Amino acid sequence: MGVLLTGCARQGHPEAADPKPSVTGTTGAAMSMAPELLIGSWTLVDVADPGAGTILRLAAGDLHLIGSHCGTLGGSWRANDEGVFLADVWSASAVVVESTPGCEKASQETPGWLRSVTAYQSDGAGLPVLLDGRGQAVARLIPGATPPPEPDKADSVLEPPVVTDEARRALAPAVALPTMLVPADQRQPIGRWVPKSGHSAAYLELTADGEWHGSDGCNDQSGRWITAAGGTLLATARAITLAFCADSVPIEQWVTTARRAGLDGTALVLFNARGDETARLSPTS
Repeated sequence: MGVLLTGCARQGHPEAADPKPSVTGTTGAAMSMAPELLIGSWTLVDVADPGAGTILRLAAGDLHLIGSHCGTLGGSWRANDEGVFLADVWSASAVVVESTPGCEKASQETPGWLRSVTAYQSDGAGLPVLLDGRGQAVARLIPGATPPPEPDKADSVLEPPVVTDEARRALAPAVALPTMLVPADQRQPIGRWVPKSGHSAAYLELTADGEWHGSDGCNDQSGRWITAAGGTLLATARAITLAFCADSVPIEQWVTTARRAGLDGTALVLFNARGDETARLSPTS
């Protein structure tokens, strides 16, 4: 089993997801679809980058891009019932990366085509289409792909993903943002935020390139984020260290479980899918 390389290079900020994007270059009328229907092993079709990969495996929160020119890439993904989609690649096989010129940063860079995806829909024939912020088709997904065995690929990656009750709960519709708050968009949350209590070094920073960075007080944390209509907020998280410190603040948990975000005056308020307020952060300036 090869060692996975992880990294956290910054990526370009995706355009805000259109909750009702228009699918182009597909057959039939575009339709919405439940996010759990994205779970599976898919053959990628119509991707502009010929070295981008041939199979996209979406399990419960985990992503594998198989057949890229840098081998199998790993990461995570988020989606919701409003058609918003976000993916983040942050691992790669050391065996492939070290032997393939130009792949030194494969574990730190989400491929451009996947980074541009902000939404998904059915193409009318029941097949998912991944879309960019303008509603243009980036890739079509064909079911039934079988990942080929590789010396350093875990057996679990070869198995078809299963839609579990846990996955359904994670992808369940989110309660609407409280009406007294201003829904966050792709500009308003940008900046550095701090919790009202806990470790003095804890913080969350949301940058214009679609990255977030933070600390629980002892461990650096990072991932990608996206907003959409109604204060929707989805975020991924990458591998982190696990150093213990007193008064640590669960920044990563707050961000990755958030489904809505709004502004209450100058405070950024995060809510989980049930509509519970999970975090309230203040700007640093």
